[in-house]
Amino acid sequence: MSMLVVGSVALDTVKTPFGEAENALGGSCSYASVAARCFVEPVAMVGVVGEDFPETHVEFFAGRGIDTRGLTRTAGRTFRWGGEYGFDLNSRETLFTELNVFADFRPELPAELRAFDHVFLANIDPSLQLSVLDQIEKPKMVVLDTMNFWIDGAKDALLETIRRVDVLLLNDEETRMLTGEANLIKAGAKVLDLGPRMVIVKKGEHGSLVFTEDFLFSAPAYPVELLFDPTGAGDSFAGGFLGSLAESGDCWDEAHLRRAVIHGTVMASYTVEAFGLGRLAEADREGVEERFRAIREMSRF
Repeated sequence: MSMLVVGSVALDTVKTPFGEAENALGGSCSYASVAARCFVEPVAMVGVVGEDFPETHVEFFAGRGIDTRGLTRTAGRTFRWGGEYGFDLNSRETLFTELNVFADFRPELPAELRAFDHVFLANIDPSLQLSVLDQIEKPKMVVLDTMNFWIDGAKDALLETIRRVDVLLLNDEETRMLTGEANLIKAGAKVLDLGPRMVIVKKGEHGSLVFTEDFLFSAPAYPVELLFDPTGAGDSFAGGFLGSLAESGDCWDEAHLRRAVIHGTVMASYTVEAFGLGRLAEADREGVEERFRAIREMSRF
């Protein structure tokens, strides 16, 4: 089994009530790839960085067995994002967004990556996500992430993309925005009508809701005591979720789907415990399964 991740690779500057980090390695592609590598190999990333991107970060990916042949270095500066969180870490203020080389990102998959069978399309322009779908040969599962910016400004292209994927990831605000429904249960069912076989509504510290035609699953979050920075948690969830399914070999078995959601939850719990990818990179399978068992025990009744 193999997994392909297409998205952003960035240098993030983040401030929370618990500290701050400047020019930390970030981006959706980074978080998802590192999380997925805990479950499956090979994992390949497709993104773009500038001349200023530290080579040590490329070595960081390679050291974790991540295929970087699709990571392009081009003239200019790397995508940079800055944000600040208050004590309510579910909301944040964006301080700056510098797209730089990411503004001209046009994902071209190397021939050897087009046969990868599990694909995560991280949050980028839906027209670019469509172009990636046109390059993939025979994917077993495609997971799509998006955001309110595309729902508001590129809805037609987004709806076309949604029709072509298997799983759609949204947060609760985005789900309501896409459907016009205030009630999340009604909204999740409406999103299913748009085409995906599965919809996962992320609710931060309150876990997630999973919708399919066959079952509704309410997944709790892992209770984290040392919460520093939620940046990248959603992408880590996606990487853990799809990586777990790729490892299972049966994407549509209900037990595997439920287990994959909890694996995604566990990977997100590591991410929020430190700035950047530091804590996520330390996660090993033994620790992941320990947290998996803890969630199962806390949810048992």
